[in-house]
Parts: sequence; C-alpha cells; structure tokens
Amino acid sequence: MKITFLGATKTVTGSNFLVDGAGKKFLVDCGMYQGQAKEELENETPFLFDVSEIDFVLLTHAHIDHSGRIPKLYKEGYRNPVIATKATCDLCGIMLPDSGHIQEVEIEWKNRKRKREGKSEMPPLYTAQEAIDSLDLLKPVSYDEIIEIDENIQVRFNDAGHMLGSAIIEIWVTENGKTEKVVFTGDLGNNDIPLLNSPTMIESTDYLIMESTYGNRLHMRNDEKANIFLNIVSETLEKGGRVVIPSFAVGRTQEILYELDCIKQNSYDNETFAKKYEELMRASVYVDSPLAISATEIFKKNTDLFEDEVKAKIESGENPLDFPGLKFTRTADESKALNETDEPCIIISASGMCEVGRIKHHLKHNLWNPNSTILFVGYQAPGTLGRSIVEGAKKVKIFGEEIAVNARIEYIEGYSGHADQEWLMNFIYSFITKPKHIFLVHGEPEGQVVLKQKIKEETGINVTIPNFGDVYELNEEIKMRDKLELPNKYRFIRLEILQKLDNLEEEIKEMKSIIKTELLNEDTSDEEVEKLKDKIRELENQIVKIIE
Repeated sequence: MKITFLGATKTVTGSNFLVDGAGKKFLVDCGMYQGQAKEELENETPFLFDVSEIDFVLLTHAHIDHSGRIPKLYKEGYRNPVIATKATCDLCGIMLPDSGHIQEVEIEWKNRKRKREGKSEMPPLYTAQEAIDSLDLLKPVSYDEIIEIDENIQVRFNDAGHMLGSAIIEIWVTENGKTEKVVFTGDLGNNDIPLLNSPTMIESTDYLIMESTYGNRLHMRNDEKANIFLNIVSETLEKGGRVVIPSFAVGRTQEILYELDCIKQNSYDNETFAKKYEELMRASVYVDSPLAISATEIFKKNTDLFEDEVKAKIESGENPLDFPGLKFTRTADESKALNETDEPCIIISASGMCEVGRIKHHLKHNLWNPNSTILFVGYQAPGTLGRSIVEGAKKVKIFGEEIAVNARIEYIEGYSGHADQEWLMNFIYSFITKPKHIFLVHGEPEGQVVLKQKIKEETGINVTIPNFGDVYELNEEIKMRDKLELPNKYRFIRLEILQKLDNLEEEIKEMKSIIKTELLNEDTSDEEVEKLKDKIRELENQIVKIIE
C-alpha cells in the first residue's frame, strides 16, 4: 500500500491523500487551499493523478478545506462514489454550491480587470451548478458500520467530534495475503465541544495519518471559556458597543448559539452574574450568514448525533439552537440594516477567517469603534485578515479602505473545533495496539515539530512530517519511495514571487517606521534628507516598472 501526500502538508488546508492498494486507487478528502493568495493558487493547478483512475473517494467531513475540490473532480470527469456520513452529505449539499457561487463571483471580479487589460476571460474553478451536479456522487453511510468496498478493502467511519458528521476513517487493505490497517483522523475534535460527542478512540492501527493543527498549544477548558465569553459580551454591551464574532458558518456558529442558550438558561444567586445575565438577556443576537442559517437547520435534523445532555434537552421540548432574542438575517438588505443602527448587540457572521462574506462589512463598521469587540473563536490561517487582526495589526484594509483597529480584540481558543496537544496525545495513548508509524498533516510546521518530538519522547513511535508530493510505501521500513514531479516548472516560482511580495510589504512597513522615528528627526541634515528622498523616488520608479 502506498500513500501520496497531495495536500495539508506543512499547512492547515487543502487536505488530499492518494492511496494505492489492493489494485485500487482512491482519495481520502479532496479539499481546497484557503488563506494566503499563494496557497489559494494551488486550487487552480492540475491534479497530480489521473482522475479516470480513481475508484472512489472517502470524505472525512464537509469543511471546504476537505471537500471543496470534489466539484473540480466532477468537472474533470470523475463519476465514481464519494463516501461520507449522512450528515456530511447533508452539509455538502449547502456548502459545495455555496463554494461554487463564491468561485463565480471571484472570477467575475478578476475577469472585469482582465477585460480592461485586454486579456481573455478565465473560467471559474467550478460553478454553483457543477457543485450541485457533483452532489449525485455522494453516498451516505452510518458511523460504526464496516463497509465492504471489495473483498480486499473495508472501511469504517467513526465519530471525530470535530463537526456534525465528521469522521475518523479506518481502512483495512489486504495484499498478498496480508491485511494492514491505516487510520486517517481527518480533523479531531476538541474534547469538550458543545453539542457533539467526544472523538471515538480507536483500538489499533498499523499506520496513523493524524492532524496537528494545535500540536504545540493547549486550549482553555469549557467552564473557563463560558465565563470569559460572558464577561467579554457583558462588558461590551454595557459600553453600548457591539460584539462581532467572525464564525465558520458550519460548526462554530451552532456551538456559540448553544453556549448563549446555556448562559441564558442558567442563573445563580450572584449579584455580579445576575447583572451580566440581564445585560445579555436584553441584547439581540443576529446570525448574519445564509449558509449558517441553512446549516443550523441541518443540525436540527441530525440531533441523533448530539451528546446525551443535549439530546435530553431536546426530548424535554427545548431547542438549544433557538432562544428569545435570536434573529436570522437572510437577505443582503437585512445584513446592511445591521450597520445602519447603533443598537448594542451580538453579530455572528461568516467567514471565520474574515476573508469573504458579510463579516467584512461588519468589521468595516466596527473595527474603528473602541466600544465594540471583535471576538475570534476559531483558527486563523496565516495570511488571512483574521490572523492579521489577532496578531495585533493597528490598521487593516477592507474593500480598499484603510480601517484603524480601535476595537477590543479577543480570541477564545477553547471554541476551536480542533483537539489541542493534550487531546492529540490522548488519542495516541488510547490505542491498545500502538501504530508502527505516524504521519503528521494539517498543521503549521512549528507546531508539527513540537508535536513530533513529544510523540517520540513519550511513546517511542516514529513520526514523519511529509512534504507535498511525497510518496510513502507502508511496510516495515518506512521511507519515502518517490516524489511526484510537478507538471508546471513555474509553479513554485509563482508562489515564491507572492511570498517575496508579502515579505517586501512587511519590510516597507518596517522601513517607514524607521524613517519616521530615526531618519527624519531634528538632527538629520537637509543633505541626508535629500539623499533619502532620491532613494525613495528610485524605489518608487522600480515599483511602477514592475506594475507596467
């Protein structure tokens, strides 16, 4: 059995793995790259496999960084099954067409610019209709059911606790009379996510391909984050500000609604708590994302997947995803109206990394306001607007306008849907028969190195952090057997140019700061200032030449 690593290698998006075994070729996930421009360019590059040779696809869950290139597969002729849990299929039914719509809107904007430059128009990665058509490939299965692909390949989907329908996939492959097992974790859930069950512990495997998003981090525990959440909200509302929560439409939004419902349901004989509780009770909570609204309806239809405590609430007649004060804004006009009033409120809006969608409008109208709070509750990929704000940017550009960051910025990491280092290690400890080898994917390099060292020190299991295109043969001696040749020799040059531009932007910011504080003071002579002026003019001319 061979595995080729074609995505989520030393980065957190673009999950895609090609498995070759027992005479079959199949994919685990086919996700989009998200975040920096240089990563998103990867979505447009050709697949490094023959689409006609893929026998089936196993999909761990519906998030676009795991499912988003399935319509591209379809567009290129793939017609075999995409196997996933029922809830994942349901969620893909809204998320993939939404992704297709985004592709169409983005290419329309790019093509307007290309037409002005006299260039030919480009097609979208895929259209909303192609995404809808690709849904016919989805084949729903249940958790814990062993599925016979053929006499030599069996698979089982287990609850990963990351989002509704997310799965850890066990795969048994028999070759030459010998059966070996490989486990793909997909994204492992944070162990105390509201609504969802904890990740399933797997008893044994020969090889483990494991996510490592928070390989060097620990989350705050659930009771702590609930109190912090209430404090942030009440303090902001008391000042007459707004709490803007950039949230992933599927998963985090529903968990926040549940958390708000729990806070509103509980009251204690505590004057301080009572005051905060009353403040929250008076506030409106707006969910401003059509996708989040549709996803919430799917959550309501799949309550059998919720943890026991939540099921008990539902059976008693309560709906933890609905409460007084909750309002859904479906239309663009309703969304705009939120920014035409000064009403203190809570606005939950997608996208979670602030790259697209209605959240950018809410940031434009609230980031400058010192009375408001921007509350982040999920992972922010490098290069995204969300990451810049979390890391302390003083100004950001939104729709071409420079906005001062005066609002209070908070990040409650405990709401993340990903397991932290402790629970990643606990997942490994839970194996009765330990893996022979572990591959770390879906993580940033620094965190992966820390996690690799911890695994080796505490368990003695060998760990590999694969690179893009690495091909590993799974046998007693694990080593890279091959590396795929990239079809476009300019591929990495393009990415390198974008990276250099990012670096240059940071260096210019630093240069501006140095010039203002050190070179333009009263002690600087007129002659030195004139020389500096000439150098900056020369730099300006070079930039103009590049643009031309």
